[in-house]
Amino acid sequence: TECGSALAEAEVEYKDKKSDAIDVKFKLIDASIFSVDKPVSLIIWTTTPWTLPANEAVALHPDLDYVLVDVGDEYYCLAQALAENAISRYGIESATIGEQTFSGSEIEGLKAQHPFYDKQVPVILGDHVTTEAGTGAVHTAPAHGQEDYAVGLKYNLPVDCPVDGRGVFFEDTKLLGGQFIFKANASVIEILEKANTLVKYEPLEHSYPHCWRHKAPVIFRATPQWFISMQQNGLRDKVNVEIPKVEWIPDWGKKRIELMVGNRPDWCISRQRFWGVPITLFVHKQSGELHPNTKELFATISAKIEQGGIEAWFESDITDFLGDEASDYEKTTDTLDVWFDSGVSHYAVLKAREGLSDVADLYLEGSDQHRGWFQSSLISSCAITGKAPYKQVLTHGFTVDKDGKKMSKSVGNVMSPQKVINNLGADILRLWIASTDYTGEMTVSDEILKRSADSYRRIRNTIRFMLANMQGFDANQHLVNHEDMLDLDKWIVSKTADLQVQILQGYDEYNFHHVMQLILNFCTNDLGGFYLDVIKDRQYTTGEDSLARRSAQSALYHITQTMVRWLAPVLSFTAEEIWQTLEEENSESIFLQDWYQGLNAGYENDSIETARQINPAIRKQMEGMRSDKIIGSSLDAEIDVYCSDEIYQSLSKLGDELRFVFITSYARIHPISEQTDDCIEAGEGVMVKVSKSEHQKCVRCWHHRADVASHDEHPELCGRCVENIAGDGEQRAFA
Repeated sequence: TECGSALAEAEVEYKDKKSDAIDVKFKLIDASIFSVDKPVSLIIWTTTPWTLPANEAVALHPDLDYVLVDVGDEYYCLAQALAENAISRYGIESATIGEQTFSGSEIEGLKAQHPFYDKQVPVILGDHVTTEAGTGAVHTAPAHGQEDYAVGLKYNLPVDCPVDGRGVFFEDTKLLGGQFIFKANASVIEILEKANTLVKYEPLEHSYPHCWRHKAPVIFRATPQWFISMQQNGLRDKVNVEIPKVEWIPDWGKKRIELMVGNRPDWCISRQRFWGVPITLFVHKQSGELHPNTKELFATISAKIEQGGIEAWFESDITDFLGDEASDYEKTTDTLDVWFDSGVSHYAVLKAREGLSDVADLYLEGSDQHRGWFQSSLISSCAITGKAPYKQVLTHGFTVDKDGKKMSKSVGNVMSPQKVINNLGADILRLWIASTDYTGEMTVSDEILKRSADSYRRIRNTIRFMLANMQGFDANQHLVNHEDMLDLDKWIVSKTADLQVQILQGYDEYNFHHVMQLILNFCTNDLGGFYLDVIKDRQYTTGEDSLARRSAQSALYHITQTMVRWLAPVLSFTAEEIWQTLEEENSESIFLQDWYQGLNAGYENDSIETARQINPAIRKQMEGMRSDKIIGSSLDAEIDVYCSDEIYQSLSKLGDELRFVFITSYARIHPISEQTDDCIEAGEGVMVKVSKSEHQKCVRCWHHRADVASHDEHPELCGRCVENIAGDGEQRAFA
């Protein structure tokens, strides 16, 4: 009623509305088939009293059983399944429900008196009549309902609409002329009361269709419109054939659109708007037929519109196109449904441009577009080209607040993206989006964005650490061949390669939240929680150009080159910043690069994996000792590991370098049979004991070693630090 125009199903949404529910008597003119001595009335129930002036019939279900209810001076005819409930609503205590039943088919064809107009209407049959609510008899107004219209065609009922486009009764409407339909409900109820045909009135809160733009209730009103038939030329069948050929993401989208296409009526493409894409047709005043040269006229009109815009159609006179025939035709004033506009973008955009396929790789929109853009595009494309306009369709949910409520300006729970960008930065907003499972509703709040900011800092700080530790490293000069790298560096590069396979698969499948989860876990656990801590000693204590240091830097180079590409689709600004730092001489953007191919996969090292599994238990015990002020850093501690033969053999391969993996001054391994009472369990077949080192601390590497102060020239250093600064440098093989 606000739009004053026809609406497509996609433009209708349902919300609760309070309506006037009424039960009304339609007195049968001839009730002889019932063999009773009192009048019989069919009782209808409706929540739209204003449609009663347009009533043309009462519909029953052909197979339902109906009974007569004696209410005193007359009988009510009700569906047997609803009779008790109806009588209870009416509050008639003395009513008697008859035992004899009559099928709807037996009552078909009888005449009933309209409740307040001087006319008789037929009793008809319709499968749309149910026993879900009401009385089993349905007031039928073909001008105000799709099902009513359909059954009216079957019985050749008049389609007289007494309501104009504003929702106001025409002035010549008896008793109600000039009234707005929803305000007229009270008048209808009053008229029914005076006519003694109102059985029951009560307000009802129920779901009712509303215009999604104006949020106003819509009404069903029969008007001449232009349609695309879903049946002609097998259009619905063609669409159903194409649906399975498309990849629907998530996969439930396929079933959703199949149901919608299967149940949808013909597509109403005309609108009564002041402005829009015109429907450029000429209709004969007498016959209602289109002009015989319609196709040729389309070409003429489109050329005129191409020159002067769509106003060229609205401003032109019919004689400009039809000349002497103009007086025999009417120029249509309707505009196209906007869903038709967007629905032919595959033709207007893709088909019209060289170098582009007329089938898009992906259509991306919210879940509401299964009834909108996805569907209008699919129908129009199948009609024009015989195939779907897209290869994939991805659907995402809607953004809701922390309580799961839809965001609305009127409610005041809208979170402005610009405000988030101003406060936290665009990449944090992008990270939140990419980290959320878009297949459902996407919850956002200050607390959630704060967690996204924490995740962002974890990723950024990881990259910063790696970049900082590559200072003085030139890949052209210093990059170590994979076979020459230390075992721990081979291990982390191989882990990066394995992870890249999962990440690229995630991107290929648009599984962005899984990608971001993998990256964050890699930064938190594999890098920040293990590898980067272990290599600090090498980075800071071995020779600047030593294999141990260059091997670590080579690994960092491979990881950073890989990660900056992983991050680019989501953390775009940060990735570009990393790239410009990483490749100072490379002016090309990160977005012009391919995925990194310099990784070596397939390396496994059970010694490192075993040590890493034990590490958390050691860390936990050391944290307790740190809280008790027994030790300061982990290098103040020594570790004794008591383990099974299999684990013993695995850890023994690391030799003295096991301490570097645990980041302790000493790490010794023993058979599990030698465990002491003060050990704690660190996994199946593993016990560990952490103790404070009694040895002197090396001022350079901070390890507590027995050989500190054993070198006269360097009395404060341990033996390996002396070797690193005064000798050939220590040799590392593992960590």
